[in-house]
Amino acid sequence: MSDRIDRRTFLARGAATTAGIAAIGGSGGILAACGSGSGSGSGSGHQGTHPNGVTSATPKRGGKLVFGVEAEEKGFNPTTATFDATGVLYARTVFDPLAIVGADGSVQPYLAESITRNGDGTVWTITLRPNVVFHDGTPFDAAALVTNFKAQQKALLTGPALTNIASVAATGPLSVTVTMHTPWVPFDYYLCGGIGGQIAYPVAPSMLANPNGTTHPVGTGPFVFSEWVQNDHFTATRNPHYWRPGLPYLDTIEYRPITDSQQIFQSLQTGVIDIMHTSTPSVTGQLQALASYGYVDDSKNIVGEPDMACVLLNLSKPPFDDIRVRQAAAAAVSSAEYVKVIGKGLVPTSNGPFVPGTPYYGSTGYPTYDPARARSLLAEVGHPVSFTLNHVPDPSTTQIAQFLQSQFKTVGIDVQLNPIQQAQLINTALTGGFQAQVWRQFSAVNPDLNYIFWSPTQINPVFSINMARNTDPAMEAALQKGRRATDPASAAAAYQEVGSLMGKDIPYLWTARTVWAIGAQPKVQNFNNPTTPAGTPAFGMISGTVWPTQIWLE
Repeated sequence: MSDRIDRRTFLARGAATTAGIAAIGGSGGILAACGSGSGSGSGSGHQGTHPNGVTSATPKRGGKLVFGVEAEEKGFNPTTATFDATGVLYARTVFDPLAIVGADGSVQPYLAESITRNGDGTVWTITLRPNVVFHDGTPFDAAALVTNFKAQQKALLTGPALTNIASVAATGPLSVTVTMHTPWVPFDYYLCGGIGGQIAYPVAPSMLANPNGTTHPVGTGPFVFSEWVQNDHFTATRNPHYWRPGLPYLDTIEYRPITDSQQIFQSLQTGVIDIMHTSTPSVTGQLQALASYGYVDDSKNIVGEPDMACVLLNLSKPPFDDIRVRQAAAAAVSSAEYVKVIGKGLVPTSNGPFVPGTPYYGSTGYPTYDPARARSLLAEVGHPVSFTLNHVPDPSTTQIAQFLQSQFKTVGIDVQLNPIQQAQLINTALTGGFQAQVWRQFSAVNPDLNYIFWSPTQINPVFSINMARNTDPAMEAALQKGRRATDPASAAAAYQEVGSLMGKDIPYLWTARTVWAIGAQPKVQNFNNPTTPAGTPAFGMISGTVWPTQIWLE
């Protein structure tokens, strides 16, 4: 589906559109995280007879890999660019994150040698590996990391999510201490460089100082930047001085953005590209039919929470300032029918921000599909209910909007569809000039990554990062419990409470969760088998992202 409203899209197309919105910089979810979750390192769901991107065969060196991606980026500078699934792939190519998600969902050091905290998470110490250099030959040391962190704090894009950082200081040649205003136990999750985890990627200070640095990335990563022709291709070549011995295997990697979901699939079949990712159910089904191709999806194994399809409601204005209308709207929409019609039977149903199989999932109390109950609630309201549903005017999102319109009509709610471009859609969400919008968001490997999307502290009359404008103070208390919890059980309980509060307040109408898939030609080996620098298994594909470092060609 192309209705993705993720951190990257939200920031790139919304936050910079007006001076008032630009002042906020970004969103609380911009820092993706690695952390406790469920599932194995394979990250795989439906496999059938497909090769699953994991092999123990002896790797072959050399060759060029062409990777088809579903979107294009606006640059590489982590303080100004915005990384979605494509951006994370780009970043992992020329940069390295400070940490990585282990196969068990834990935080493991990557570019850092160790990451430790004090008891309550108010002081963090990051110790770096010795003798690591950027592609320009300058050392990656504590001074370079401090330069990066301070640039992130000052940036309009990343700064708002880092306001809990009180100070950053070099405490040794390879040691950096980060001190918080209040306990921030999931902070290390932010250093794993998943979707939106841009603080995780240190870049050369020369790149930060270069006015054109965002188009000429300089990192420590496995590949060295060669060429970027925006909306056509991004090419990088093997780093001959990479700090991980023997890696990478490929000589060259090239990414080609192909935004049309059928075109990217056809490009894989015809050999124009070697590997691709997708979040479109119909294409996922087509990939599953190619039994000889490599395939992996994230339908089963999840770290944190996946992308969630939903309808964003504005709780600050009619008709959704009335809880009875929200309850009626929720009861009017069948998630099961949505999955059948829109999801092609390939995505799970949804009734909250978290999914079964993760520790954060629990009973939400979200209204079940019940048209009779919806009509009864609307009768209590005492007047006709109607609203305008905004949506992006591409075919797949239009189909979603029409499906929802039909569901609401069945219970007597009149819905006018309003197709608008995505930049306007996001700007409208921030400024509050909407009633309801087709939406998709919240992919994060730790729920704390969505703090500023859900916190009542992120609402003001001009713009609100909490775009649903849910003012329930109990939500802030639950989010703080999750952020400050030092044991997994307490954190899980806090986010189960978050899910329950959303089931009561109904800031979103939940429709389904998203499934990402990777498809690859048979010659592409080891695309879903990353390891940590210590040699232990790392978590495989997450939300359409894999690690290019250990891919090789047969």
